[in-house]
Amino acid sequence: MIHTTKFQHKKVLVLGLAKSGVAASMLLHKLGAFVTVNDAKPFEENPDAQNLLKMGITVICGRHPEDLLDEGFELVVKNPGIPYTNSIVKDALKKNIPVITEIELAYLVSEAPMIGITGTNGKTTTTTLIFEMLKAGNRKPKIAGNIGTVACGVAENASIDEVIVTELSSFQLMGIEQFKPKIAVLTNLYDAHLDYHGTFEDYAKAKFGITKNQTEEDYLIFNKDQNVVADWASKSNATKIPFSVKGRMKEGISADDSMIYWEGEPFIHRELIALPGKHNLQNILAAIAACNIYGCDKSAMEEVLKNFSGVRHRTQFVREWNGRKIYNDSKATNCLATKVALEAFHQPIVLIAGGLDRGHSFEELREAMKNVKAVVALGETKHRFIEFAKSCNVKKWDIATNIEEAVEKAAQLSENGDVILLSPACASWDQYKSFEVRGDLFIEAAMKLS
Repeated sequence: MIHTTKFQHKKVLVLGLAKSGVAASMLLHKLGAFVTVNDAKPFEENPDAQNLLKMGITVICGRHPEDLLDEGFELVVKNPGIPYTNSIVKDALKKNIPVITEIELAYLVSEAPMIGITGTNGKTTTTTLIFEMLKAGNRKPKIAGNIGTVACGVAENASIDEVIVTELSSFQLMGIEQFKPKIAVLTNLYDAHLDYHGTFEDYAKAKFGITKNQTEEDYLIFNKDQNVVADWASKSNATKIPFSVKGRMKEGISADDSMIYWEGEPFIHRELIALPGKHNLQNILAAIAACNIYGCDKSAMEEVLKNFSGVRHRTQFVREWNGRKIYNDSKATNCLATKVALEAFHQPIVLIAGGLDRGHSFEELREAMKNVKAVVALGETKHRFIEFAKSCNVKKWDIATNIEEAVEKAAQLSENGDVILLSPACASWDQYKSFEVRGDLFIEAAMKLS
């Protein structure tokens, strides 16, 4: 860790706890700041606040006092989930008090270079692929951010010969001043989190914060196949590495039906890749580009591509059973995610779908339903999804009361050569606490098939 004096004797307000707030508070305290934590959760129900108080950190819980900033704070570190419309955040900015997120702290104390990954979809898969490839190549990676450990907690213990691979949200990237990854990856951009950002333009601007401090000595890997991404990338000062799945390119990294190319030259055969889907091919290209720039051995990348079956709950290969391949895509809580999953397969699909009813239409799935031979529906939307499936000429269908029963019925409806896919197109909260719980139960049920 770089022992910066930037925060020594400064009065710092950490707004909101959770993992990032706790890690930021502890790091700032260690760096000699006078830290005050403000969290909405009552103190008696807040073990994190209780532990911080024992360390000598001032804690204000259960409310957000209107006069809080009258205490002379010089910096606010906010939880990424707290919007900029929050009254304390607005007041701080009005008083010219800097407002940052913990990724800025991570950058300021890290001796290790950083590879940052952002985008609407594919962040977790790309981040995990980069980490696994660098690990296989003995490049000493650490993983941080939205997956793994909070970035400033990882950075605190990272050495100069290591590299931090970190997944970054638009919320985090809005709160940076000096943060500058050596390699930045932008997977794609679609409408998301507009309740937080207000407009797509503001959302995109936040995402491209990942490259705003980069110079030509740094690298920006970006999706050339998406015009909005390419347009934003053109504004970056970094050395640009485009990726495309639309055929061989002379620059950057690209792919056709049989080969992956680096700067127009054959690099890796696609037949080595275990992970299905065009969307995952984009993630793979971005990951290979990052690792190649970082000097990772090609054989290490190939070994990972042979064996990587997906991030848990994201088109994750579970097992092969009696000639059927079973995949867990419980993270698909909306139609776009399920559409992408369906388009990843050419085999006949037995689809398990349904969940929380938000009143949304399933029409976005219609074209992607052409390979679906049967549907098992569950949850609040079960009847609506079955009616939709019938309108798509799906001939076989059934209804299940829970995920375990859905697996059994899907197995009965399937044949040798089929794919059994959990991709619900709905949130899980009508029956399960989270998509992770739903996916774990699916995996458990799939492993019990005999």
